[in-house]
Amino acid sequence: MTPPAALRRLPLNAAATVTVVLCLFPVYWMVATAFKPSRDIQSENPQLLPQSWTLDHFRRAIDADGFGLFWRNSVLVTLGAVALALLVALGASFAVARMRWRGRRQFMLMVFVAQMAPWESLIIPVYIISRDTGMLDRLPTLTLVYFMMTLPFTIVVLRGFIATIPAELEESAQVDGCTRLGAFRHVAFPLLAPGLMATSLFGYITAWNEFAYANFLIIKEQDHRTLPVWLSSFHNTFGTDWGATMAASTLFALPALVVFLLLQRHVTSGFAAGAVKG
Repeated sequence: MTPPAALRRLPLNAAATVTVVLCLFPVYWMVATAFKPSRDIQSENPQLLPQSWTLDHFRRAIDADGFGLFWRNSVLVTLGAVALALLVALGASFAVARMRWRGRRQFMLMVFVAQMAPWESLIIPVYIISRDTGMLDRLPTLTLVYFMMTLPFTIVVLRGFIATIPAELEESAQVDGCTRLGAFRHVAFPLLAPGLMATSLFGYITAWNEFAYANFLIIKEQDHRTLPVWLSSFHNTFGTDWGATMAASTLFALPALVVFLLLQRHVTSGFAAGAVKG
């Protein structure tokens, strides 16, 4: 006798539940610790729920030196990198998906290789190039690095997404008098919203959370550092202020959470469509 469908799905549902709990528990612990008094954080018997609540850690995090300045730096660098990646990737993905030219396959192979390469292995070459060209300690340098990190993924997803849009739609617009660029702008571009949202979210999270390059390329100009580097300031020779660290981490994670909630309707369809054709 075949077991009911609900019973067959029980192991999968249990595995999914365990996975979700394991992934979300560190986030919960970070937020809960941010609201605990210092005596409870250092207690030998940690509690899952705060016994008492405090906002002192958030006040210390907000009042810390450079909070507003580093927040502005992170926003500028992140938005600049995402905008550049979308602009360049849109043209590259259109050329690969719609045009036939020599070297197209080799170009996409190079893009895939760049996507798979670990960017941490390039820190020393990037540092040497930045030093020799006088680009150390500058926010535009970080913006360009994050742009290069997010560009391959953006090209891959947008290329697959453009390939799912029938070329006949643009050809019809050209018959009606539009140029090729005009047909793409008026017909295909509005249909790219899910793909643009998905790639924007990936680029935003990548640039917003990046620490290694921000720490290595911004050395002397402390005012040019970003929020991930600022978080490390709560650790010093006297120890770590865990309450302020968790409060600052919570504040740091909020923008990424808000952006994800705003774009999450488009993310699934964007990633799925970007992987269909090409």
